[in-house]
Amino acid sequence: MEAIQGKHFSITDPEGVKTVIYQINKTEKEFLKEYPKYTVERLNSTEELVGNFNKKTFYVDNPQKDGNQLVILSFGEDKVIINNGILIEDQVKITRKPTPFKFQTLYSEQKTEYKEFQYTPNLKRPISIIDPETTEEVKPVLYFDEKTNEVKGKCKLKPYKSYFAFEIRDSK
Repeated sequence: MEAIQGKHFSITDPEGVKTVIYQINKTEKEFLKEYPKYTVERLNSTEELVGNFNKKTFYVDNPQKDGNQLVILSFGEDKVIINNGILIEDQVKITRKPTPFKFQTLYSEQKTEYKEFQYTPNLKRPISIIDPETTEEVKPVLYFDEKTNEVKGKCKLKPYKSYFAFEIRDSK
């Protein structure tokens, strides 16, 4: 039986705040010409109630020697606080100088609206769309685009509802 190597860390959310954490992955060099430089992957977590606070434990399955870059999103009433950090050895260090994040609120009054994006060969995606009320990701439907010969994702958005979307890009 193969043992899974990993790390975990915990944070405590105050009442009315829900935190989710994403790991930023660099695309392998051989795929950089065709695919985005970075992809995002949501960390799995477990929750336990500690008094009036919600303690969340996050799990990193493949800790990197030089650290795992993290995006920390804390959803509160009508706002999102964005932090970035790095998991090195057994510590999460939150950086003081923020990484530039491109994010937007998606909102539509159309009956149905679809947002499309490209996947890398290992089925990682460069963008995440989140329902800020539940902090759940909008799960894309995967399909193969025969014209471009690529795997793509399509997210269906509900009308009259706001979504939070972000992607990591190079600052160039």
